[in-house]
Amino acid sequence: MIRGLAAMQDRGFRWFFIARAITLTTGSMSSIALAFAVLEIDNDARSLSFVLTAFTVSNIVFILFGGVVADRLPRALIIQGCYVIDILSVGTMAALLFSGTATVPLLAILSVVNGASTAFVMPAMQGIIPQLTTPENLQQANAMLSFVRSAVTIGGPVVAGVLVATAGPAWAMVVQALGWIVAIPVLALVRLPPPAASGGATLFRDLRVGWSEFWSRTWLWAIVLAFMVMNAIHVGAWSVAGPYIAKNDERLGITGWGWVVSAEGVGVLLMTLVLLWVPLKRPLRFGMLGMATFAIPLTMLGVHPAAVLLAIAAFLAGAGMEVFSTGWNVAMMENVPVDRLSRVSSYDMLGSFVAIPIGTLVYGWLITHADVTTVLVASAVVYAVVALATLVVPSVWRMGRTRTTAEELADS
Repeated sequence: MIRGLAAMQDRGFRWFFIARAITLTTGSMSSIALAFAVLEIDNDARSLSFVLTAFTVSNIVFILFGGVVADRLPRALIIQGCYVIDILSVGTMAALLFSGTATVPLLAILSVVNGASTAFVMPAMQGIIPQLTTPENLQQANAMLSFVRSAVTIGGPVVAGVLVATAGPAWAMVVQALGWIVAIPVLALVRLPPPAASGGATLFRDLRVGWSEFWSRTWLWAIVLAFMVMNAIHVGAWSVAGPYIAKNDERLGITGWGWVVSAEGVGVLLMTLVLLWVPLKRPLRFGMLGMATFAIPLTMLGVHPAAVLLAIAAFLAGAGMEVFSTGWNVAMMENVPVDRLSRVSSYDMLGSFVAIPIGTLVYGWLITHADVTTVLVASAVVYAVVALATLVVPSVWRMGRTRTTAEELADS
């Protein structure tokens, strides 16, 4: 049996993990702090939507350029530089709130800066992990990072809520900035080989090379196309319709919805522990089967939104989604050249994220103009069909681990 914490033996990954854990912990307060900061200025849902959309659109616009830069320059340095930008932008938000001079347009502009910074960080994060650990430890490394991410997703909002309620959103932003300040020198301890020479290639040529790498792998673009639909359904049907039903159906209620969302997070958390020890020899096959399980709680939300049963279904779906998350990261890192991984990841992120705002708007309209039960059941059917349809693609169904990794797993 493989050792669940073997990835921590790699010095570079160990320091990266510590830095990432710090920023994930403090960053888990960001959405709540920003939301209440906006509502403190203007208690209007449209203002909040405006600020959040500014972040999302900026992220989508810059994500491809982030991938190119992350393949050209030292990835740890890119992350550090973006953290400096985040410290300045979030620190400015906090200063505006402390001084009473914050406005919704100013927060939106600063959110655009944050969105652009994140667009450079995400591809760099994806590309750096294979440089920090051995192929046989990739699954464990991704599972460990996912464990921290899911743990703070469960506990972070609670701490943020208390801090915002007692001290105000500005102080939550201060804590977030302090996390980045601490993480920057920790990342300085990560040693990486120099990036491959770009050979004088232009930015747009690098984008074309990244697209060629992306499009040449059927398993990759097939799953990204599926997630374009699945993410739009997930965010729209679950995140929009869920709170709406919770507020209007006594079988669920607002408190019950909180338990359901937490149960999903617990499912993710526990599955990360399993994946520290159990190897995924068919990462995409089991991953897409795991994603299809989300159709179960989505159907229940529409047909019978009883809190306990829905929480159990959400727990199982969370576990299934984590199987995909870890399996997908491993498949990408083992099958895409490391010097092009950030660019390919940026195309993955663009395709996966681009329809999310559309899904949010569409479902916001649907749940007020159509029967909610019909909408959710139909959405669950489409979601399951799209997820399972990817298994028809031979490279999705058959993909295993690389030969070297498979031999390591067989010997463990």
